[in-house]
Amino acid sequence: MKQMKSIKLMTGISLCAVLPACQPAAEKTPSLPNVIYMLADDLGYGDLSCYGQTHFQTPNIDRLAREGMLFTQHYAGCTVCAPSRSSLLTGQTTGHTPVRGNKSWEPEGQWPMPAESVTLAELLKEAGYATGCFGKWGLGFTGTSGDPNSQGFDEFYGYNCQSLAHNYYPGHLWHNQDKIVLEGNAGDGFETYAPGLIHQQALQFMEANKDKPFFMYYPSPIPHAELLLPNEEMEPFRGKYLPEKSYQGAEPSDDRFRLGAYGSQDECHAAFAAMVSLLDRQVGEILDKLEELGLAENTIVIFTSDNGPHLEGGADPDYFDSNGPLRGYKRDLYEGGIREPMLVRWPGKVQAGSHSDHISAFWDVMPTLTELAGLESPQNIDGISFLPTLLGIEGQQEHDYLYWEFHEMGGRQAIRQGNWKLVVTQVSNLENTKVELFDLETDLGEETDLAQQEPEVVERLFGLLSQARTPSEVFDFQAATVIR
Repeated sequence: MKQMKSIKLMTGISLCAVLPACQPAAEKTPSLPNVIYMLADDLGYGDLSCYGQTHFQTPNIDRLAREGMLFTQHYAGCTVCAPSRSSLLTGQTTGHTPVRGNKSWEPEGQWPMPAESVTLAELLKEAGYATGCFGKWGLGFTGTSGDPNSQGFDEFYGYNCQSLAHNYYPGHLWHNQDKIVLEGNAGDGFETYAPGLIHQQALQFMEANKDKPFFMYYPSPIPHAELLLPNEEMEPFRGKYLPEKSYQGAEPSDDRFRLGAYGSQDECHAAFAAMVSLLDRQVGEILDKLEELGLAENTIVIFTSDNGPHLEGGADPDYFDSNGPLRGYKRDLYEGGIREPMLVRWPGKVQAGSHSDHISAFWDVMPTLTELAGLESPQNIDGISFLPTLLGIEGQQEHDYLYWEFHEMGGRQAIRQGNWKLVVTQVSNLENTKVELFDLETDLGEETDLAQQEPEVVERLFGLLSQARTPSEVFDFQAATVIR
């Protein structure tokens, strides 16, 4: 295990406040709750029926809302995949987490997390959890320091490379260090649907570890483009979302076919609805498996998304109102790019049918779950446990501010402090740097820029931009220094 700061068991008294049926250690060892963290890919704030989606229904995910807590102000770590996931696993914002952008790695994958990173999986493994990751990784190729097996996961099955995860009929997946070649997808074959394989492996992991505490991280590749899935999944949705939209993508004769380029789709609307419905059904099967194994009462299930809805591969978020009342999409630091649905179910602990407007973010997940496991988190994280909110008890701490940075499209930064939100665009192009200020209490859609009317607020928030980050040699980024 990597060296960590102040990692030790909590006292029996504080542990008893969290874990069920806790008695003195001499009589009974407390039962650690299982943890299932399901992360959708590019699912928007408005893409679930429990958050307002009306074009299709998500009954199984809605069940999490009925039986647990729905969060209205939860944020992703970033507005694109790799840094958002790095933020989740390290408990740090994009101003501190080691992976801050979608940087490629040869021959496959993304820039690896360094060996000295301390991840949520490592902490829970130290507490006695079996740890598994099923889906899309994107934080380091097999054999590098960022390999999921090197970052605390006993088992990994899925896509190592997030670019290859664009394709749902890939040439291969990875099972730990083994490359699983999918022969049925060779050439122009469309035989093996990877999300189905990944899902079955996740269910098997639950079965194999039913007699011990487990942490299952399930970063699904759905519903990120491409918009492809088996015909039997498409059929119930055909003709229901008119006028349809078509997308001409990569074909078998193209150089980047199944190498990250999105495939063609003549029925983009039907395909998107079918994909979210497939994701919903898979959530239902996870919940059913917990019931079958007798684990539902002692398992905390969390469902969320890694960033806002995308505009790629034929996706049409405006048709589906995928960002709900929010402005912006994936790659924006407006609310639509980073505010995500989050649902948490823990029967008997989290009040069924409850809602919370507590402001939280991906970097809060580590301290929340390590507190559940009776551990202290590393001292250098940015997260604050939201366990008091989950349990409905006093003592919930609040963030002074939340911070995000995005290194593409001229560079972007954002700060939220209370209801004030500062968004800076074109950070690296000083002549075009733009600073906007919004009051989220009265302007959730970020339509009215108040920067001119509230110069003191702008000055205060702008001053936090450089303080909120440390330099990175790999992900070079200059914080905004000029107010325009």
